[in-house]
Amino acid sequence: MAARAYWKGQIRLALVSIPVEIYSATKSGAAVTFRQIHEPSGKPVKYEKVVPGIGAIDHDDIVKGFELSKGNYVLLDEEEIEAVKLESKRTLELVQFVDTDAIDVLYYTKPYYVVPADELAEEAYIVLREALKRTKKVGLGQLALRGQEQLVALRPCGRGLVLEVLRYADEVNKAANYFRDVGNARPDGDLLDLAETLIGKKSGKFDASDYHNHYVDALKRVIAKKAKAKGKRVLEDVEEPAEVSRGSNVIDLMAALKASVDGKKKAPAAEEKKTPARKAPAKKAPARKRA
Repeated sequence: MAARAYWKGQIRLALVSIPVEIYSATKSGAAVTFRQIHEPSGKPVKYEKVVPGIGAIDHDDIVKGFELSKGNYVLLDEEEIEAVKLESKRTLELVQFVDTDAIDVLYYTKPYYVVPADELAEEAYIVLREALKRTKKVGLGQLALRGQEQLVALRPCGRGLVLEVLRYADEVNKAANYFRDVGNARPDGDLLDLAETLIGKKSGKFDASDYHNHYVDALKRVIAKKAKAKGKRVLEDVEEPAEVSRGSNVIDLMAALKASVDGKKKAPAAEEKKTPARKAPAKKAPARKRA
């Protein structure tokens, strides 16, 4: 079954319009979802709309409300809400261009693939893609869709373009509120060198297929076993991560970093303590000869 376009329209850059289609770049099929089931009957649980002190109510009696203060609501009907919705437009105008690294990762929400709508649009599409690559810029615009206006960024991606929906400024908490109490002291130079060496050893190209959601994998195995077990209880053995001892000493951190860089399981400090114990018998040998 062919993928359904999330939006069809045109990207406008000054007087140039490029007909395009956008498709969701992500999927949620990997997640495992559950239904609530009434165990005695095996039937799914349904939910009723209930008002405290009144009980179950009709769906027609429900309106939307915005809470101004505790227990104080402003009620809006569907016509009032529909009246302020923006008309969906078929044009995404690129109004500004910024450096590729100028947008903080906190603002990105969801990516979409952008493809030319037909062969006639392909030439202008490629020109825009290559221009963004050469200038190392990202195009910004606002897309009116489904009654709301979304801030979006357009960036090159391989042979195509990716449109990424961004959060507005008032949707992101300021980092300073959380990092205010974190120290600003310069780290020890040797520790920093070791950390950089370790990062260099573990650096490589990112391949998402190298990583798996072990919880989801284990859950799927349990579901498969449970289906075969015909209702019997099934438990999956999951390896717990080893506990990491938290040293308060800089020497512990230095030893741990050195051990990581050298690829050893034990810290060098631990090996040094054992070395004198092995050499002790050799010192007593000359004393026995003289006797």
